[in-house]
Order: sequence, then C-alpha cells, then structure tokens
Amino acid sequence: METILAFVIGLLFAAGVYMLLRRSIVKLILGIMLLSHAINLLIFTAGGLHKGRPQFTGYGMESDIPNPTDPLPQALILTAIVIGFGITAFFLALMYRFYQVTGTEDLDELKEGDTK
Repeated sequence: METILAFVIGLLFAAGVYMLLRRSIVKLILGIMLLSHAINLLIFTAGGLHKGRPQFTGYGMESDIPNPTDPLPQALILTAIVIGFGITAFFLALMYRFYQVTGTEDLDELKEGDTK
C-alpha cells in the first residue's frame, strides 16, 4: 500500500510543479491545489498505515494492542485541508479581480502600465 501511495504522491508532486510552471493563473491555482493534496498524502503516509488498528483505547498506552494508530497526522491533514480550501477560495477571488482589471489571465501577455 505504501508503494502505491508513494507513486501517487510523486505523480501529484510532478503534476503540481508542471502546472505551477505554466503561464495561466488558473493552471497556477490548480498546481497549488495538487501540491497541497500531495503534501496531505505525504503526511498521511509518513504517519504510518496500520490497517484495522484503533486510534485510542479505553486503557491508554497500557493496552495490549501493539502500535495503535497515531491520530496526530490525521488531525494535521484535516487542518491542512480546511486551510487549503480557504487559500484556494482566496486565490480564485483574486484571480477573478485580476481578470476584471487586466482582461487576461495569461501572465506573458502582461506589460508594465498596459491595463484597461
């Protein structure tokens, strides 16, 4: 399972960096979203995958369950997802206003002082 996730994380990172290097602002935003998802999967995988193991037990650390699942990476990922959605919404609003002012979303078409 970790091997499949490693390939998926690598693919998401590669696609995210490729999208960041494009000229369009929309593709830039999509690249940031892909990088965000890749980082979330990386944190999830680095936290350890323990199939069928509980996060908490009624007896705490003295329980007989070996290697219970660590809840901290999952809490970090949930927080990162919420922050990522907020940043994406802000970028989309900023891109909409940028398009209204300049009339283009291509970064190479911009010239100094050439706005509508």
